[in-house]
Amino acid sequence: MLAGFFKHLAFIAGASVFALWPLASSAEDRIPLRDLRLPDISGYSMPHSSRQPAQQTGGEVTLAAKLTDHSAEINRGLVWRVFRPEPGPDGKLPLVASAEGGTSLFHLAPGSYLVHASFGRAGATKRITVGAQPKHENVVLDAGGLKLDAVLAGGVRIPSDKLRFSIYEAQAGADGDRALIIPDVSPNTIVRLNAGVYHVVSTYGSVNAVIRSDIRVEAGKLTEATVEHHAAEVTLKLVREEGGEALADTSWSVLTNSGDPVRESVGAFASMVLSEGDYTIVAKNRDRIYQRDFTVVGGRNQDVEVLANEASATDPNDGAD
Repeated sequence: MLAGFFKHLAFIAGASVFALWPLASSAEDRIPLRDLRLPDISGYSMPHSSRQPAQQTGGEVTLAAKLTDHSAEINRGLVWRVFRPEPGPDGKLPLVASAEGGTSLFHLAPGSYLVHASFGRAGATKRITVGAQPKHENVVLDAGGLKLDAVLAGGVRIPSDKLRFSIYEAQAGADGDRALIIPDVSPNTIVRLNAGVYHVVSTYGSVNAVIRSDIRVEAGKLTEATVEHHAAEVTLKLVREEGGEALADTSWSVLTNSGDPVRESVGAFASMVLSEGDYTIVAKNRDRIYQRDFTVVGGRNQDVEVLANEASATDPNDGAD
């Protein structure tokens, strides 16, 4: 069950990673990456040196990036790459210059270039023309930020080491699957994305406590989204009497009330996070199998004991020929 909320704040620049899709400042300058077929970061023709931020002769061009048309220039966290628009002999776009940081100055030979600016997972590409006169070019990213968190019922905090998020494209492909954009995002981490709707999966633990939601990122703003998990941590142990010591070398199976397997483990204790609902525990120790039904209530952590007595025991050889 989802109970999300959103707050929009001013977005602050930060570290960069790679681009999703490009947006530019005017209609004639908008060049979608899918049409350009820009290479991946590792898929371009390298210049003679490993990094060539500017050539010493040619036209002077200053490149700046903004989140929106009306926002301030981003002063850190950008990665600039300047490509020639025609593929080289290897079929790749030659990379002629690159730089990191904020607004950057390049000296390029007169001609046409494709400029790509990436800011986190947001990015945009623009075609520019360099001449003899200095010029200033703005690249509008049309991007914002997303910060994710999750709580239990009543606003109870979830340990951050047990909570992760994955961000997917909102629309499913022809095969019914959504493309994964960013996996394993820690809570309260700011992720920079192009404006749009994203499908977010929140996972508490590693079993079946999963919440899915569609979240919109707005350009120039930080969107904060908090979802509510209805789940709890449970610790299973096999004992000879209530409150007794857990028996070692126990094999555990947790099933839904319809008999579908949820989790298996081996050890004196079996700890896990389960979504609220009804379950059956099957514990095997030596040649005996013990069983118990139990219910998980969201936000209520509990120890569940299975008594190793005749009332809960079955013989795995019963019914065998």
